[in-house]
Amino acid sequence: MILQTGNKPINEYFNPSLFPGMYPTLFPYGDCGFEDERRDPKLSLELHAEYLLDIDGGMFRKHWSFLFVIFNLIQRRKVHFQTHLAVQRKNFHRIANQITNISTSTLLQLSKKIEAEKTVSTLTPSESQAMSLLNQVKTITTHVPGSSGAKLRMRNEIKSYFGYFGMPHLYFTFNPSAVHSPIMQVIFGDDSIDMDLEHPLVPDPHIRALRVAADPVAAADFFEFSWRALFGTLLGWDFEQNRTKPGGGVFGHIRAFYGCSE
Repeated sequence: MILQTGNKPINEYFNPSLFPGMYPTLFPYGDCGFEDERRDPKLSLELHAEYLLDIDGGMFRKHWSFLFVIFNLIQRRKVHFQTHLAVQRKNFHRIANQITNISTSTLLQLSKKIEAEKTVSTLTPSESQAMSLLNQVKTITTHVPGSSGAKLRMRNEIKSYFGYFGMPHLYFTFNPSAVHSPIMQVIFGDDSIDMDLEHPLVPDPHIRALRVAADPVAAADFFEFSWRALFGTLLGWDFEQNRTKPGGGVFGHIRAFYGCSE
């Protein structure tokens, strides 16, 4: 095996050899990397990663670092592509010129001083100008999962639901336990679980907890399966038609619902 080093970072965009080079045990033939222009039809990074994590055997989702690296890469992409800057219309041209004239070295030095909690008096004129932009430019990250902008967008959507459908009749928290569920053990790949029994026999709690830790994708699939089963079976929601079922559910016919995961 040849390990090459250098002082220039490897490009992470549209580089199909990146992950085969990082994970030779997962890509033993050095092929099938992400965003390969030769692939027809084209496959997005996120969809390709989702496919790899669902492959039988779990070699990708059970790898000790692949999950973290690919999630970090996807999150970085969302930040790069979905982050926008907003300013007042009257200040647009002035601020645009200031942004284009600020050097990366100035921003780097300013970030170091902010991190070290330096006072404003220690800033150079160019750093002070960059600092003033922070008060005039707003960062919009409504489509970046986990960001404050995404949370604000969800709050606004919920308020819009209130205005259109009225106040909701039911609030509840849904928290299925992956450790104690026999369904989770089946999703994990344990074929010995007999789901025809009223109380299926499951392994010891310690083993079940280790399985959840070893395969977080299976735990996420279990949560997805559980809440969809709840809404589809108990509450009578048809996900294919995106409306309530003709017979409704235990609370009658649902007009709308809104949910989010922590």
